[in-house]
Amino acid sequence: MQSKKNETIELEDLKRRLNIAVEKNSGANSQVDVGKNRKGQALRISTELIVAIAVGGGLGFFLDNLLGTNPWLLIVFLFLGNAAGLWNIYRLLNGKSYRLGVNHTK
Repeated sequence: MQSKKNETIELEDLKRRLNIAVEKNSGANSQVDVGKNRKGQALRISTELIVAIAVGGGLGFFLDNLLGTNPWLLIVFLFLGNAAGLWNIYRLLNGKSYRLGVNHTK
């Protein structure tokens, strides 16, 4: 008898918590929020790729001028910058985090 009473109390508590969670998240996926998120994500994707290629190209150009190996290091670092930009986009689209350390959770 006591266990049934405990079960009903637990179920009612669960229902109450679920209702609170549903109320908090009721407008979370509205069309306005989704549109803003897509625009922000598109801007971030393009920025990730452009900056990675620019940094790779700049580093390759600097090293070519320093070492006199024109244009080989520029070409190599452009490809490396492209690969780094695509890797960052892959991580962004798959929800990978940029956090470092031991105690970070997703």
